Amino acid sequence: MHPFLLTYPAFLTESSTKTQTAEIGATVIFEAETEKPVKVRWLRDSKDIASSYKYTISAEGNLHSLTINNIAQEDALGYAVIAGMSKVKFELKIKESEVKEPEKAVSPDPAVAETKPEEPKEAPPAPTGSSAPDTSGTVSDCSAPEGLPESHRPDTRQDLTGLFTEKPQSGEVNVGENITFVARVCGESLLKKPSVKWIKGKWMDLASKSGKHLQLKEHYDRNSKVYTFEMHIIAAKANFAGAYRCEVSSRDKFDSCNFDLVVHEARTTDGFDIRTAFRRTSTDAGEDSGELDFSALLKKRDSFLKTGPRAVHVSTEPEVDVWEILQNAPPSEYEKIAFQYGITDLRGMLKRLKKMKKEEKKSAAFLRKLDPAYQVEKGHKIKLQVEVANPDAEVKWLKNGQEIHPTGSKYIFESVGNKRFLTINNCTLADDAAYTCTIGEEKTVTELFVKEPPVLIVRNLEDQMVMKGERVEFECEVSEEGAQVKWEKDGVELTRDESFKYRFKKDGCKHVLIINDVTKEDCGHYRVKTNGGQSFAELMVQEKQLEVYQNIADLTVKAKDQAVFKCEVSDENVKGIWYKNGVEVKPDARTHITHIGRIHKLTIDDVKPEDEGDYTFVPEGYAFNLSAKLNFLEVKIDFVPRQDPPKIHLDCMGRTAESTILVVAGNKLRLDVPITGDPAPTVVWTKGEKGSFKEGESRPEPRHTWTVKNGEVLTDSDGRVHVESTKGHCIFTIEGAERQDEGVYSVIVRNPAGEDTADINVKVVDVPDPPEAPRILSVGEDSCVVQWDPPLFDGGQPVIGYVLERKKKKSYRWMRLNFDPFKETTYEAKRMIEGVPYEMRVYAVNAIGMSRPSAASQPFVPVAPTSEPTGLCVDDISDTTISLKWRPPERIGSAELEGYGVEYCKEGSDEWIPAFPSLTESTSVIVCDLPTGEKMQFRVRAYNMAGPSLPATLQQAVTIREIMQRPKIWLPRNLRQTLIKKVGETINLVIPFQGKPRPQVTWTKNDELLDPKQVSIRNSDTDTILFIRKSERKDSGKYEVQVQIENVQDRASVNIQIVDLPGPPQNLKVIDVWGFNVALEWKPPKDNGNCEITGYTIQKADKKTMDWYTVYEQYRRTNCVVSDLIMGNEYMFRVYAMNMVVLSPEPCLSKDSAYIQKTGIVYKPPSYKEHDFSEAPKFTHPLVSRSVIAGYNATLSCSVRGIPKPKITWYKNKMDITNEAKYRMFSNQGVLTLEIRKPCPFDGGVYMCKAVNDSGEDIIECKLEVRSQVTKEDIKK
Repeated sequence: MHPFLLTYPAFLTESSTKTQTAEIGATVIFEAETEKPVKVRWLRDSKDIASSYKYTISAEGNLHSLTINNIAQEDALGYAVIAGMSKVKFELKIKESEVKEPEKAVSPDPAVAETKPEEPKEAPPAPTGSSAPDTSGTVSDCSAPEGLPESHRPDTRQDLTGLFTEKPQSGEVNVGENITFVARVCGESLLKKPSVKWIKGKWMDLASKSGKHLQLKEHYDRNSKVYTFEMHIIAAKANFAGAYRCEVSSRDKFDSCNFDLVVHEARTTDGFDIRTAFRRTSTDAGEDSGELDFSALLKKRDSFLKTGPRAVHVSTEPEVDVWEILQNAPPSEYEKIAFQYGITDLRGMLKRLKKMKKEEKKSAAFLRKLDPAYQVEKGHKIKLQVEVANPDAEVKWLKNGQEIHPTGSKYIFESVGNKRFLTINNCTLADDAAYTCTIGEEKTVTELFVKEPPVLIVRNLEDQMVMKGERVEFECEVSEEGAQVKWEKDGVELTRDESFKYRFKKDGCKHVLIINDVTKEDCGHYRVKTNGGQSFAELMVQEKQLEVYQNIADLTVKAKDQAVFKCEVSDENVKGIWYKNGVEVKPDARTHITHIGRIHKLTIDDVKPEDEGDYTFVPEGYAFNLSAKLNFLEVKIDFVPRQDPPKIHLDCMGRTAESTILVVAGNKLRLDVPITGDPAPTVVWTKGEKGSFKEGESRPEPRHTWTVKNGEVLTDSDGRVHVESTKGHCIFTIEGAERQDEGVYSVIVRNPAGEDTADINVKVVDVPDPPEAPRILSVGEDSCVVQWDPPLFDGGQPVIGYVLERKKKKSYRWMRLNFDPFKETTYEAKRMIEGVPYEMRVYAVNAIGMSRPSAASQPFVPVAPTSEPTGLCVDDISDTTISLKWRPPERIGSAELEGYGVEYCKEGSDEWIPAFPSLTESTSVIVCDLPTGEKMQFRVRAYNMAGPSLPATLQQAVTIREIMQRPKIWLPRNLRQTLIKKVGETINLVIPFQGKPRPQVTWTKNDELLDPKQVSIRNSDTDTILFIRKSERKDSGKYEVQVQIENVQDRASVNIQIVDLPGPPQNLKVIDVWGFNVALEWKPPKDNGNCEITGYTIQKADKKTMDWYTVYEQYRRTNCVVSDLIMGNEYMFRVYAMNMVVLSPEPCLSKDSAYIQKTGIVYKPPSYKEHDFSEAPKFTHPLVSRSVIAGYNATLSCSVRGIPKPKITWYKNKMDITNEAKYRMFSNQGVLTLEIRKPCPFDGGVYMCKAVNDSGEDIIECKLEVRSQVTKEDIKK
């Protein structure tokens, strides 16, 4: 945007044209003041002025001045200064009385210079067709700003019709100068950006010609809603002259403008070329080396006096040679000299000064040597050029001192006049070298730098969480094999050390960082970097903990039975040692120790009394052990002389007292109850319902009963329950307690002396059930809020918190977010990457442990809301409806756009009502059922996963009332000429129109209404469709459509021509027969198929075989002569007619045959030596390098000749592709064609065609480049 488009006026001085009068040889100063410090342009006779010895341009704050030194008669012209859209004019006059004939003619210097490259893009000049570089007049907007003086307003004298608000104007330019053409389009009424084409002549699209001499630019001003399109012609040449056209289109709207460019020969001073002083000579100029450079022009601030807008006579002083001052000054004084003499480009002058000091002697063999250095990207090509004095001189090219020989397509040598070229194709790092061109003893040297393309990271690193001591591998994939990458941890580069802590591995495009035996110090953020990108990942290390899944249980074993101690731990690699009473157990014939996976077993066969004791399992590397007791059961019978009633000795006695025992699910439940009684009582264990019963109530029926008498179990029990009785104790054991084992256990002891009972309440506690799948409440740019419900069962212990984990959707590694239990059921997760899908899951934690994980949440993507929709406007309106349209938001973010929400409210109210129950994906809607005559306000918000965006609201309320519109037919361009269709083809005409209320549409054919049985008509509010499923000849004619609203109407007509096969020709006759020739004649067919006959096909057949051979094709006359017939044969003839459809289905046969008479003279052919017609293959038309788009078939064509017919072989990158299904080869009359079906980028390369016969061979090759398709998402980006 130009800096003055928002401020009117830009100049504080509002006066009209200012006139200065001065004498020849004097100095004049023009001054102008702006509102704020900005950049201005000075013009001389509508041409730009640059600083030189003749003109000095300066700016101090808001004051801008132009000083004209040594005034001559040619300087009596108009001058102007432009800032934005404001313009101040000056006029310089020469006093007539003072005009004298100078002794020496002062050569005028128009000082028309090229626009500097540093000119900001925000100030694009408008075209007026002048030869001013990059400028053509004043910048203008859609309309001239009100209140400006006439001299300050933009030039609006052009006819503005259609889409253009400013059309490019014809212009003139000198050879070597620049010119800019500008077109502007107002975008207030456009739904999307218009497309513009710049065309030279009738058909040449200049978009493909952009480069060094042509640049196309465009930008959009949001304040004025104006699109500006510029065409910059740089260093114009004579062949640039001609007619140009600018075309702009937007949907169904189109506009174009023609303009001309005139190129004049450059004006030079005899004996001196001013441009040679400004040639670029820096070594880093690249392709611009040798081009004009005015960056070193100086500002001589002390050559004039700032005394206001009047002529000031200043005494002439001797010119100061700044170059000589810089050459003799020390480097420490350079900045001081630049400030004193107004040097604007000190760096450029110093580079040129250094070059001047090292200037070599002029070469006798070279007119132009190589530039000091060149640069090219890897995979591209570069052309080195020299000019030699002798056009017949032979040159040699050397690389690092070694002569270059032409091999394949790598190096190409060219000689055009006195120019010599070396082209290096497909540059690699091996081509980065010094190149030398030699002629005899003289040489020129340059250096080529090959720039590698950026290496991109294709697959990113993934976060990892491991246990201490494990091995970690971070893996990524880059876009190029053998690329160099850099690994960092928390910003510090990682290198190989003596301990081999870090290892780096490469496998093609894959790069792996390996960390052995990780510790807590290895936690942090790791990064891999290339010259084109980087990727982060986080490593978290946890201490290793061994979990016991099954503990060893106490055993009571009778003599000669087997005792098995069994335990299970979480790590299958952990070993352990068994101990008995503190002494390590060694395996023997009766004792066996096994370790299978996570299970450790100690088996003792044929148990003896000495095996009784405490057994312990100690896992290696962990400070804990597992213990159990082995009891040896002996059966003894003692004589009881007396009887004591049984007694249960518990801490809490009585029927109402309960002893509650907690047991963790999976552990062993062991109830050891001390009892007394003589004789030994019988023990009965029962389990009732959960809960206790009150005193006085009947005891509920037990669910399970176990009885022990004299140490023997009288009732069966399942495999987990063990009931035993020893002297003074009764023991009840459950292996691996489960939730259903919870309840009230009663023990009853009986003997003949009585009985006793006790109740024990057992509560089984477990880890909680997993929570339900978490729900994602909201997402942010790098965070989300997740919520879940508590588990249905808390395991018998209250839930003390939750642990959350997350992972990337395509990953398998879950990363823990918190290590301390989180007590709430809503958690905000942070530090996520925007645009990457994640999943969450939750663990519940109680005093026993952590539950199994919940099901994963629905995948979600951390994103921020989009920006508001743009360009909201009213497209149409009626008494109860309104049509709105808008453009998508400028910033959508990583998540997909879910849709738009449309709301409305009455003016003055804050209650917004949704127009639709759900979101809409379209960018245009029709809101119905609105109150007629009411003022309504509307707004639109964009929704994505993160929620609604800021609303886009209409600037003012809209009154719901229909607006009348004249009917207008927009006839498509392809229907403005005759539409030709073949018989049987479908006709589908779509003709848009406008008009409100909905106009009445009428179709007629040849001024008669259409028959609805033959033609289908469909009308809508904006278009009408004429449809004929299968066209016939009778459907040809003039169709007219009429749209009418009351007494106003519009008409349009369409001509349709239905063509068919022609009929056969008529009356084919043999007119004459002589020698080996036959003359034929016929008449055109009666039915030409409703189109012109384009030619005839004539065929002949020997009457003996009746095999038909074509003599002529596409023959346009109705008579012909058939030659080269065979003597003694009788021939028949037939003729087909041809039109634009195809040949006639039936031919016209000749009624008479033609007999070629034999002559009576025996012809004896002369004897002569047979001529050798063999010829080596030679390509007469070469293969042409092409650039195609992926997905569309491509063809490569060439032509070859050779006798005998050569054998053709096609190669891609020197590999034979004859038998590959992707390619098809054609050969027709020496024209060779290779068709590549739907090429992809991998099909690019060098293609070669080889022709071989007995006389020799020939090859030809070209390069094919396959470009990727451009999608809509790419355009938006």
